[in-house]
Amino acid sequence: MDVPAGDSGSAGILGLSGAAVLLYRWTVVHAHLSRDTLARAAVETGIDDHEAARALDALLGACLLQEVPAAPGNPGVRWQPVSPQAAASRLLSDRDAALRAQEEALRSQRRRIQEEQDGLAALTPVYLQARQHSFPQGTIDHLPDKFAVRTLLTEVIDSCRSEVLVSKHGGSFPVAALREALPRDLALLERGIRMRSLYQHATRFDQPTRTHAEQLVAAGAEIRTLPEVLPQMIVVDRALALLPARSGGALLIREPDLLGYLLDVFERDWANATPYATGPQAAHGVSQTMKQSILVMLAKGLKDDTIARRLGISLRTCRRHVSELLENLGAHSRFEAGVIAERQGLTRHHVPATSETPATPTEAATLATPAEAEPPTAGAGPGPAPTAATCPACGNPFPARPVRPANGRPARYCSPACRSRAYRDRTRRAVAGQVATATGADDRHETP
Repeated sequence: MDVPAGDSGSAGILGLSGAAVLLYRWTVVHAHLSRDTLARAAVETGIDDHEAARALDALLGACLLQEVPAAPGNPGVRWQPVSPQAAASRLLSDRDAALRAQEEALRSQRRRIQEEQDGLAALTPVYLQARQHSFPQGTIDHLPDKFAVRTLLTEVIDSCRSEVLVSKHGGSFPVAALREALPRDLALLERGIRMRSLYQHATRFDQPTRTHAEQLVAAGAEIRTLPEVLPQMIVVDRALALLPARSGGALLIREPDLLGYLLDVFERDWANATPYATGPQAAHGVSQTMKQSILVMLAKGLKDDTIARRLGISLRTCRRHVSELLENLGAHSRFEAGVIAERQGLTRHHVPATSETPATPTEAATLATPAEAEPPTAGAGPGPAPTAATCPACGNPFPARPVRPANGRPARYCSPACRSRAYRDRTRRAVAGQVATATGADDRHETP
């Protein structure tokens, strides 16, 4: 039986030559090979006797041929082919076992190194306590890695006596970190320790972070939010603070003057922050404050990615808010929006709107989206709701309503359709006036 010659691409398989591959194929087809049939195999595969001899040695070295006992009456040596899988197992088993032994040795060394590192890290509280005793006026120490930070944090939290202050930057927190922190924080609250936390407004719209915050609030924690907060900071009993270090790990601060500064900054932000609450109205108020912050940053000329990073929101969400603000202001560019916002006083700093300090009607109407805004009476300026018995939009009498409306505000229109119609009229007039004002600015400034 003739065996077709292999192509040149077969050369180099397992370091075998093309002649060795052809001879191996011939042996598989004929089920065995011997010294007597080697010459025949060479002729049928198109290789010379010298190449056939070298190919036989290569196949034996690669364990692709194995010797079989001589048959009765045929004392010559014969070989039968071995599958590549079996040959690889036989050829590489010793080397694989050696590599496995080396891997196990490496794992054992890593375990010993980790155990030594853990043992040294466990001395961190002892070192810090000794430093505090030697330098009672206060110190600043550097914790080298996250493990040392966690070890110390567990130590100081367990020994906390009165209060823990937390400031966290970011619009969402890793689920694993929230899962790890929740039992520790709940145990702290059960001991009667006061816990106050400052988050960014964007955390109210992240489901895992919102669920975590609601659990803490239900257990007695106090949480407030701001558009921007300090990078992560933890202050325990007003005597120790942990701040993130740029080089990794954290800074442990006991120095009284620096602690006093950090506490003053936290209390200032706490006074200006919005208490954490759930429900549509709370989310509406926070949305207005975030849009106010975006307006301020637009007026300063900041780019979308910078605004998104500072507010802890995604770039896509930031661009959607910017687009809504441009539409509500009647602006055609970011520059024009900044000019209009400055002229209307919308970029001045003010305390975020809460139930105690509501936003002015002008600010709320400008920052709200059309579905959120609650417009005043058509043709009237900001002020209390009208007491007339007829709807100012259509002139029809008001239907009978309960004495205390569900939303806590007296009705201004007889139906949602009238309210929407009045809002559209008011918005159309406001946009017309703003465009006329902006036209004068365009004569002096080239719109980007």
